[in-house]
Amino acid sequence: HVQLVESGGGSVQAGGSLRLSCVVSGYTYDTYCMGWFRQTPGKEREGVAAIKSGGEATYYGKFVQGRFTIARDNAKNELYLRMDMLKPEDTAVYYCAADRKSWCPFEGLDTDEYDYWGQGTQVTVS
Repeated sequence: HVQLVESGGGSVQAGGSLRLSCVVSGYTYDTYCMGWFRQTPGKEREGVAAIKSGGEATYYGKFVQGRFTIARDNAKNELYLRMDMLKPEDTAVYYCAADRKSWCPFEGLDTDEYDYWGQGTQVTVS
């Protein structure tokens, strides 16, 4: 039974920082591409960042512009997203996701490629 559980969301002022975490279980974590996505009401889910199975490559959505950092700890089965210089437009529900393909096709930012999803964590920037 695959599970992804996000945490670390909350409310922050513009310019502030948050660190999201995702704990995964139920599969061989270190063979999967992992990604972070976000969604606001009425909009499609969009790719924020992705990281290959071994952490050897990372990818970011264009809107990130150097403000976010994705990382993973394969020994702990955890995925992270450090978000700095947050803007009100970053307000969304953030989801972690797992793709059974290790190489992150389409730079890991295509929702259709992912097999498993967490329940999401709310991030609010005011």
